[in-house]
This record gives sequence, structure tokens and C-alpha cells, in this order.
Amino acid sequence: MKQYDVVALGELLIDFAPYSTNEGGYPILSANPGGAPGNFLAALSKYGCRTAMIGKVGDDSFGRLLTDTLRKAGIETKGIVSDPDVFTTLAFVSLDASGNRDFSFARKPGADTCLTPEEIDGELLENAKVFHFGTLSLTDSPAADATRRAIELAKSRGLLISLDPNLRKPLWKREEDARNAIDWSLRQADIVKISDEEISWLWGISPEEGAEKLLKEYNVSLVYATLGPKGCYAATAQQRVTVESPAGIRAVDTTGAGDIFGGSAMSRLIRSGKKPSELTEDELREIVRFACTAASLSTQKHGGITSVPDPEEIEKALGN
Repeated sequence: MKQYDVVALGELLIDFAPYSTNEGGYPILSANPGGAPGNFLAALSKYGCRTAMIGKVGDDSFGRLLTDTLRKAGIETKGIVSDPDVFTTLAFVSLDASGNRDFSFARKPGADTCLTPEEIDGELLENAKVFHFGTLSLTDSPAADATRRAIELAKSRGLLISLDPNLRKPLWKREEDARNAIDWSLRQADIVKISDEEISWLWGISPEEGAEKLLKEYNVSLVYATLGPKGCYAATAQQRVTVESPAGIRAVDTTGAGDIFGGSAMSRLIRSGKKPSELTEDELREIVRFACTAASLSTQKHGGITSVPDPEEIEKALGN
């Protein structure tokens, strides 16, 4: 039976991002493969890890394109279900002058929300090390039930649970629902990648205070509190580090940068062969330096999966 370092569950979608405007002032859009778990796995695969995806796409041209893109990125796709009754989810991205994004979604329903518990390929979790998810798979049923089932299976098999809350307010009927789902998800997780904006929204406290809260009140083992272009504050029960992002990188499109940070950091943790509690301060700092550099370099290209930088680019930027 094939072994995987990381199995992820969640949304696969097409990101439509503007690259020009027509004579009437309407945006001309470029289609890119997207979905946070796919971006996360693409980084892991590029940096030498064995990965697999669980999710659902429509039996349409975009669904086939997405599945093929993941396959070409080295991600096992046998856990991806193709459904003829729903369309592949679409996301429309608008960018400001700094490359920061705003989203609107064609997801009523999108295929990603229609994954059922019975469609979870439990065999993928048999010999994996890590199960990763985000909260977008909890916005609607049956995907919410499928996510809970996958977490249950992963926990029963002793996998580390990794979470990126990935808050997207437009996809929730009420902010209270998002808050409750994120709180529940944080209580399932061993490793959490969470942004400073999400920490502020949840608790109205600083990234450093948020990381301490997750360690002490939620029993998380490793927290990456990302600080946007400023870098990341990372913490375990034993170690604390702050790492700045590399200077002089002008962002064109930040789509997927957080996911690429998360996947890059996970690749370095797996490579270390250590549990989060066993990391030294220097080891934690090097993990975060690598991830910050990968995420920063990714913002120089459009898209998520397609913007994961090569290892050689990162090593050069790190001066190695």
C-alpha cells in the first residue's frame, strides 16, 4: 500500500483573476487552478513530499483540468470524485495595487460542497503522516459531514492534524457560524497556520497572544501566526521565533501565498523527522525562513498552484 506524507481534504476551484480591462472597462480574466488545499499540497510535492487530495469537482472541463493539474504536480488524485450533477466551483478574484485580493464565488452549490462521507477514500489515510484541512469544507453539508468523518478517521490512525482556517466571510451564511466552525476546527488540530487578521477577528488580540492562546487553551503543538508581508511568528510549547519576510520582493498577486507558506513549512517539518515539541529554536527558525521565502517568491507570479517557486529559487534567496 502506498504511503503518503500528507493527505488534504477540501476545495478545488478555478480562480479567475484580472490581468487587463477591455474597452468598456470590464476586467479580462485569466483562469488559474486554485483551492487552498491544492496549493498547500503543490508546495509539499515540489519540495519532495508524497501527497494525496480528497475532494470533489464537476464532471466538466474545469474539473478535468484541475484534476490533471494536480496529477502533473505530483499529487495523488484517486481521492477526487467527479460529479456530473454539479459544476466545479469558481472564484473571481479582484486585486488592489499591492496585489491583495478580494473574492466572490460561484458556489450555489459548487462541487466541493457536495462531497459525502461515503466518498472519503479511507485507504489514503491508512499510512499517511499528516491530514490537512481548512474550514471552507465546513460551510455546507454534506462536505461538512465528510470533513468531520475524515478527521475522525485520521485521528483514529494517529495522524497529525494540520489546519489552515482560511476565513472567507462571503461563503458563510453568518459570521457566528464561521466563528463556531473555526473554534471547533482549532480544537482538532495539532499544527495551525493562522493569519494575524484571523487572530484579530477571532479574539481581538495580537498574533503573539493568539499563538499563546492556541498553545495553552487549544492544545495546539505548533502555531504559525503569519503577519502578511512582514513575516511570521511561530511557536511551540518550548520555542518562540519571529522571522521577517525577505526584503525587496514586489507582490503581483498574493493568491495562494498563505497556502504555499503552510505547505513549505510542513515540508521542512517532515524533512526534519521530528515532532513539533522536539524542534530546537534554530530548527523552527529555519523552517519558518524557508516558508516565508517560498511564500514571498510566489507572489511574483499569478495564481496558486502555478506560482510555487522551485527549491533552487528559495535556496538562492536564502543565500545558501
